[in-house]
Amino acid sequence: MSRERAAGFLLVIIYLGFISLGLPDGTLGVAWPAVYPELRLPVGLAGVLMLVGTLLTATAGFSSGWVVARFRTGPVLLVSCLLTASAMLLLSRTQSAWMLFAAVVPLGLGAGAVDAGLNGYVARHYSGRHMNWLHACWGIGATTGPLLMGRALATAHGWRGGYLWIGLIQLGLTVLFFATLRLWEKVPAHAATGANETSATAPTRAANSPEGWLSAAIFMLYTGAEISIGLWAGTILVAERGLTPERAALWAAGYYGAITTGRVAVGFIHGRWTNRTLVRAGALLALVSALGFAWGGSGALAATALALIGLGFAPVYPGLMHEVPRRFAPGAVQTVIGRQSGAGALGAAVFPAVAGAIAQQSVGRVIVLAIGLIVVLGLAIAWLDRRT
Repeated sequence: MSRERAAGFLLVIIYLGFISLGLPDGTLGVAWPAVYPELRLPVGLAGVLMLVGTLLTATAGFSSGWVVARFRTGPVLLVSCLLTASAMLLLSRTQSAWMLFAAVVPLGLGAGAVDAGLNGYVARHYSGRHMNWLHACWGIGATTGPLLMGRALATAHGWRGGYLWIGLIQLGLTVLFFATLRLWEKVPAHAATGANETSATAPTRAANSPEGWLSAAIFMLYTGAEISIGLWAGTILVAERGLTPERAALWAAGYYGAITTGRVAVGFIHGRWTNRTLVRAGALLALVSALGFAWGGSGALAATALALIGLGFAPVYPGLMHEVPRRFAPGAVQTVIGRQSGAGALGAAVFPAVAGAIAQQSVGRVIVLAIGLIVVLGLAIAWLDRRT
């Protein structure tokens, strides 16, 4: 198989891998109302499970640099996918709390390694267009997983059947990763995809430089803003803007739909603008739209602003990921990307919890936190662009 054909075929496998990565996300929230009474567990245990899983995901992300350097991308992804498949299959057989926690361990570690590993590989070997489509694939998986679980709950299979279906899908992907192990080294690496994105000289910046740690902090800010808005927007629309819960749920789903469709659209226009231009424009649109959401107005106006926030967020995460080979030395790329993934997982856990504490006083103030995060995010991105 030629290198070009290998690159194209492997890209399809990578996209399937990111769809699979998104499948478990959101399934716990859908399944939990059926899980905790059946297993006689406290309802709040779901939060503990999420926290443990997030910490393990972050740990896998932070350690992915040396793991990939030692074992190479293909084998790491193979083992990681096997871990997530095993976790889903274990969840389908769960009878107690300790089995839930036992399943969370391979799920968190596997998901973190797949996320960091695939992001690093695509950043080194494919274009920014492909990076945006990669993250759109995650959105497809994150949408499909809860739908599969909902379908299972509506049948005699129940929540165990939902986890079994997802586990079998991921097991099939594990077989694909095994069958394509030799292809991972065939695709040539390239640090840039066009003249407008190429540095005059190869970057030499180390992962432990101030810029390396700032890039990780940026991802913590971004995921904190994205997840906080996604978690609390529906409540704000109901409590303060007068929408019904059903309509608010529709618009909250539209927020994530805008992120996913925005990434598909950015993939088509990528090349006309650089990653940095798209990231800056997206962050600015998200900020202006968040200010519009905070301003108030009718429920319809607020819901439209919410969708525009999602559209603005669309190019930020993949664009920043794809810029890493243009900012840092080749040997530092996977380490930086792993830290970014790990920091993103921490941000997704910490800031929504802070938003929850704020919501106890006034749910409308959550958007103020999000605006603050977006402002600091924009300033940090501008500083990083100047330095790198």
